[in-house]
Amino acid sequence: MRSRGGGLTMASGHTVLMRLVASAYSIAQKAGTIVRRVIAEGDLGIVEKTSPTDLQTKADRLAQMSICSSLARKFPKLTIIGEEDLPSEEVDQELIEDGQWEEILRKPCPSQYSTIKEEDLVVWVDPLDGTKEYTEGLLDNVTVLIGIAYEGKAIAGVINQPYYNYQNNEKQKLREHRKEAKAGPGAALGRTIWGVLGLGAFGFQLKEVPAGKHIITTTRSHSNKLVTDCVTAMNPDDVLRVGGAGNKIIQLIEGKASAYVFASPGCKKWDTCAPEVILHAVGGKLTDVHGNALQYDKEVKHMNSAGVLASLRNHDYYASRVPESVKNALVP
Repeated sequence: MRSRGGGLTMASGHTVLMRLVASAYSIAQKAGTIVRRVIAEGDLGIVEKTSPTDLQTKADRLAQMSICSSLARKFPKLTIIGEEDLPSEEVDQELIEDGQWEEILRKPCPSQYSTIKEEDLVVWVDPLDGTKEYTEGLLDNVTVLIGIAYEGKAIAGVINQPYYNYQNNEKQKLREHRKEAKAGPGAALGRTIWGVLGLGAFGFQLKEVPAGKHIITTTRSHSNKLVTDCVTAMNPDDVLRVGGAGNKIIQLIEGKASAYVFASPGCKKWDTCAPEVILHAVGGKLTDVHGNALQYDKEVKHMNSAGVLASLRNHDYYASRVPESVKNALVP
């Protein structure tokens, strides 16, 4: 069996991590298809969880069943933690994805991860990040997130954007979208971004906000005084209010925003695990508002109770501007 760079061998010799990432890529694509299909069928099956802004739809439920069952079938020793609390039931065979993205298997596994075992990995799944925006027809805010952690650290991740290339009309009303969820001229609908620490991030074109400009991206539907105070303290040139943690990190790596500021405990580990990897793989940084790294081991509490502060460059600048009042209110 011929070896490829970094001691990676072909076929059955692939490392557990790279097989998992290659599978997660195909599984995330399948979930993206499910998300689009539910909209097209027109019945979102919306359920309120803890508040009117904390929603679950049929797409959240089906996508999570698809992702978790597909992963567990192929990697039975994984710890998989998904956002939705679903009853265990027999999963329809048509929700199972057993493919893998071959291009990922052609990449070398970073040597520090080459001996990782299945049972050492924790997978954090958000089947539909940006659910509220999804129900309102803001479909380009939506992502599917599969993050992979080892020894408490996020090391690999996959983000699917089901509606990348989707042309939102001006009114952005769901009822007008249901028949029109299609890509712009000559463009494929949807894309998948993936990354592994020590290898890089792929599936997008890295861009930076022009030097000296401070564009802040923050929550659209979960704001409060702390969130607003922290954003104002950044002295921003512009503020973008959009849905989805995955979507905000994509804004950072594509030059639309310079920092993601969320001074509130609303965000969970499944929201940040995959996006953090993509950002870190291209030299960015994601922490809580105190500058602490987030932990992703299986015993950790799910809530990022000290908020999120992320940037592609100059993280220290943004961290230094977080008000003491905000830090005191958000305890890790």
